[in-house]
Amino acid sequence: MNDGIRCMWMRGGTSKGGFFLAEDLPQDTVARDAFLLRTMGSPDPRQIDGMGGADPLTSKVAVVSKSDRPGVDVDYLFLQVFVDQAIVSDAQNCGNMLAGVGPFAIERGLIAAPGEETRVAIYMVNTGQIAIATCQTPGGAPTYAGDAAIDGVPGTAAPIPLEFRDTAGSSCGALLPTGNAVDVIEGVACTLIDNGMPCVVFKAADVGATGYEDRDTLDADSALKARIEAIRLLAGPMMNLGDVADKSVPKMMLVAPPAHGGAVTVRSFIPHRAHATIGVLGAVSVATACLIPGSPAADVADVPESQRKLLSVEHPTGEMSCVLETDDSGAVTSAALLRTARKLMDGMIFA
Repeated sequence: MNDGIRCMWMRGGTSKGGFFLAEDLPQDTVARDAFLLRTMGSPDPRQIDGMGGADPLTSKVAVVSKSDRPGVDVDYLFLQVFVDQAIVSDAQNCGNMLAGVGPFAIERGLIAAPGEETRVAIYMVNTGQIAIATCQTPGGAPTYAGDAAIDGVPGTAAPIPLEFRDTAGSSCGALLPTGNAVDVIEGVACTLIDNGMPCVVFKAADVGATGYEDRDTLDADSALKARIEAIRLLAGPMMNLGDVADKSVPKMMLVAPPAHGGAVTVRSFIPHRAHATIGVLGAVSVATACLIPGSPAADVADVPESQRKLLSVEHPTGEMSCVLETDDSGAVTSAALLRTARKLMDGMIFA
């Protein structure tokens, strides 16, 4: 790629990566993935020969195209570029990178922005679901300046509310792919759940943790990580995900009682490294697990009684608030979260 490819680098939520128009990337998947590995500098723990930041959270790609689906503005394919392995995975969504899709689509002229706010309907190709992002567009262009703050990102930016509907079973075929609120794996009571992100949710105490450790402490505990991985490898087939040894899902969620007035405390593995915060759709899945009677999350969570539930999910660097709407049976019908994004660079990238 001596001539380079057009690319915009953006922060989306608490993640960061490259945003590409689908038409600008190689159409052959093998060639595309080889290009993205070179772009990020993988496989290499430092990603020194690429744009990646030596962390799964900064080694991500959004591929965007104008949609021909009724009622949808753009299609969004998320790709996780592994840091230290030559793997590019489309096995999951990313709700953080999703926050940058609307502004990027407007920047690239895929949709018009006639008002002060622009609602962008986004089809998430990875799972076949639709999300609505509301972008601030004064003067017909995205603005990234504003007063919204999210934990895990310094400063403030323009708010980008994200609305999700019909995300249950997006990857696994059902909210609870085994049909059980609790499955015991390696002697640990787990909830295998997928409300936008396949997750295995279990009490931190059941694997020898507290749930309040910082990221570095968790990443340094090789025995804990080995036990979590043993559970994950067994959970994958149970969740209709097959052999997950080389996959980025399911995510592993260690839960504990809230420490700062929220609903639940979470330490997330994504899947082999501890997350600095928590993924958007991972937070939705954990919050949903808190509403399932008898689940490990429900045992430790503090959940409001109202039909419209605001659940603050505490993570290592703050919290993420999930607004869950439920029906008369208590089933979650929609979820909304607040994110922000920022354009960092627009130009050509070479690999």
